[in-house]
Amino acid sequence: MPVRFLRFVIVWLLALATVWVMQPYLSALWFSASAPRTVTPRADLAASEQATVRLFKEVSPSVVHVFARGTPSTSMFSDEESSVVQSGSGIVWDVAGHVITNNHVISGTAQIGVRLTSGEFVAARVVGAAPNYDLAVLQLERPRSALHPIGVGRSADLQVGQSTFAIGNPYGLDQTLTSGIVSALGRRLPSVTAREVKGMIQTDAPINPGNSGGPLLDSAGRLIGVNSAIVSGSGASAGIGFAIPVDIVNRVAAELIRDGHVPLPGIGIVAAKQGQATSLGIDGIIVLRTLPGSPAAQAGIEGVSDDGLVGDIITEVNGKPVHSMEELTSILEDKGVGKQVELTVERAGRTRTLKLSVGDISQLAQR
Repeated sequence: MPVRFLRFVIVWLLALATVWVMQPYLSALWFSASAPRTVTPRADLAASEQATVRLFKEVSPSVVHVFARGTPSTSMFSDEESSVVQSGSGIVWDVAGHVITNNHVISGTAQIGVRLTSGEFVAARVVGAAPNYDLAVLQLERPRSALHPIGVGRSADLQVGQSTFAIGNPYGLDQTLTSGIVSALGRRLPSVTAREVKGMIQTDAPINPGNSGGPLLDSAGRLIGVNSAIVSGSGASAGIGFAIPVDIVNRVAAELIRDGHVPLPGIGIVAAKQGQATSLGIDGIIVLRTLPGSPAAQAGIEGVSDDGLVGDIITEVNGKPVHSMEELTSILEDKGVGKQVELTVERAGRTRTLKLSVGDISQLAQR
């Protein structure tokens, strides 16, 4: 009996071992999907997904790819990729062929081209630029494709937490959609001039190089801002992006299309940096020089002398202390061209009050 039982156990063990060894081959033989799998049906997209898909389909034709090159050559649209030194995004503004983009996308370049969503390449020229707002308007030269101007919203009534969507060309990848929320409002960012852009929209919608000049949208697909900058140590999206509010864009674009420039409220001074004034123990704005023909020059404000002696120091505007050029320009912008301001100015320990009219120094600043 024990011998028969032992033989029985050995046979079963051999059978189990055989099955264990053969299992992968049998599974591959019987269960392999050697024909295309049957598609698993699904329900309709969620309402939020449908809304996002619809938003992209409606708005993406209004977003273009902007290319700019620093030096002229035979053709803007040659196959020499190395000749394209700057690229970004743009927004179709009207059926006349005006496109909004960032000034830094086209600044310092000689040739500009735009690729529409139809695939058509169109040469473009600069209608006007506003470096202090980092905005520029381009004019497309005889596009053959139909143009789709973007729908314009408002930025004054935005709320932190509402959804945002960005469409652009990050790293040259056309028609990329990202989403997020309004992270903060009323941010201030410096421009290439001494002025700050006020009221910037902060968003966590991923924005990368190439998104510059593209639209930031609300959930209705309306333009609420123009993507302009990111804060990142690596240069890639870190969840902190900034867009120029559409209320500013709407005003500036109209002025650039109509006049070719944007009035720049100011009094026409070049000031020392705040750190330099602090190092000298001076609480105020040290005037380095005045622009010829400016309100400041006409009022007799004097800058630093040839031998380095400090001249006039602006300490107050309309009775409010000022400590930096940024504070002064913010007050002047709020007042606007043609309005009057009262400056408190110190020179050699003596204080006096001057009344000046805020001027348009956009042309003077270029001298």
